[in-house]
Amino acid sequence: MSPELLIATSNYQRIRMNTSVAIVGAGLGGLTLARVLHVHGIAATIYEAEASANARAQGGMLDIHENNGQLALKAAKLFDKFLEIIHAGGQATRVLDKDGNVLFEDADDGTGGRPEVPRGDLRRILLDSLAADTVRWGHRLTAVSAHGGGRHSLTFADGSTVTTDLLVGADGAWSRVRPLLSEAKPAYVGTSFIETYLFDSDTRHKASAEAVGGGALFALAAGKGIAAHREPNGVLHTYVELNKPKDWIDGIDFSDPVAASAQVAKEFDGWAPELTALITDGETDLVPRPIHALPAEHRWDRIPGVTLLGDAAHLMIPSGEGANLAMFDGAELGKAIAANPGDIEAALIAYEKDLFPRSASEAAEAEGILKLCLGPDAPQSLVEFFTNNQAAK
Repeated sequence: MSPELLIATSNYQRIRMNTSVAIVGAGLGGLTLARVLHVHGIAATIYEAEASANARAQGGMLDIHENNGQLALKAAKLFDKFLEIIHAGGQATRVLDKDGNVLFEDADDGTGGRPEVPRGDLRRILLDSLAADTVRWGHRLTAVSAHGGGRHSLTFADGSTVTTDLLVGADGAWSRVRPLLSEAKPAYVGTSFIETYLFDSDTRHKASAEAVGGGALFALAAGKGIAAHREPNGVLHTYVELNKPKDWIDGIDFSDPVAASAQVAKEFDGWAPELTALITDGETDLVPRPIHALPAEHRWDRIPGVTLLGDAAHLMIPSGEGANLAMFDGAELGKAIAANPGDIEAALIAYEKDLFPRSASEAAEAEGILKLCLGPDAPQSLVEFFTNNQAAK
């Protein structure tokens, strides 16, 4: 073995055995990072506030893209598992006007690069790929302190503490790790989503099921819209989208489901009944989702021993990219650490060099997509966007 290879091997063993890696947050991004590190023989521990993997429902469908989310799964050696959970037909898309007229439709022929999978199933695949003790459940981070040399101590709500050589904030929109690097805070963007579900729709809500079709529905007008997606077993998952001041959404009493539903549905007076039924017939309480975002150009100066990924790094307007970017961030960071054995700072510099422009570009695009959906020319603006994309295939 050459001297150079001996040195490289020694450094690799040092990072694999002696460098502690703490990831805060067991979302898709944090899990992908841990998995990619595992693939390269590097141990990591994830600290998650929730009590268990089943503490709450994991949301609806995700379209996983060829250029980022699928690449992350390949780096994690889990692509075959991903293929097993694809929801056939879920990539279909249609745009309607407020009267229920179909303005655009694109069927899922199985050849697209954005197949749909249930978020919970994707998270399960990642969790199952890790050693049982990788995720420390019930560890809500309450404080972080720096010790110099890139080391940080984490204090959790139960009073326990841990010191780590590398701290990765994968803890979402309201990250407790982010303040170590940045003073930026998410700001309300002027749009709120409101979430609900219909179940057994093909039997009990036939008109709405037919309106949604086999995949995603966008029923839009200027400043407002009803978006829905068909999930497995006839579930219709609806997001009402409204350009409203924050005090409007805060003024709705969501603890009174009937009154809340009536107030939201009033914004869609005169719309086709099969569309408004997605709100008024909702079988779960409405859940408000005020949309917040970090500045599109969010970045930070390099501080030893700590970095961010996913929403903690680049919270942006929902555009179908959030989960994909979080997973891609995790995979890219994991690969950078493996490619720079014994030199955490070199790994973080390489990772952030690509992270910042990638995040800024996607955040700007997300802002543009929201304008297409709820801007003054909706729904025609979104129809033209999809039509142009279809022609470019």
